[in-house]
Amino acid sequence: MRNYRSEYDNYQGKPEQIARRSKRNTARRKAVKNGYAVKGKDVHHKDGNPLNNSIRNLAAISKSRNRSRRV
Repeated sequence: MRNYRSEYDNYQGKPEQIARRSKRNTARRKAVKNGYAVKGKDVHHKDGNPLNNSIRNLAAISKSRNRSRRV
C-alpha cells in the first residue's frame, strides 16, 4: 500500500520541491495566458529547468512525451 504521508514528508514537502512545483504552476498560467497551453497537453521546459519560465523556454507537448525521460 502506498504511504502518501511518507512520500510527502520525504520528497514533495521539501522546500526545493515546493519551489519547483510553484514555478511549474506559474509556467502553466503564463502559457495559458499567452495562448501556448493546449488542453490535454503539458507545458514543457525546453532546457529542463523548471525555474526558467521564459516564454522561449516553454512549449506545449503531449503528457506522455513530457513525462518520459527522453524529451
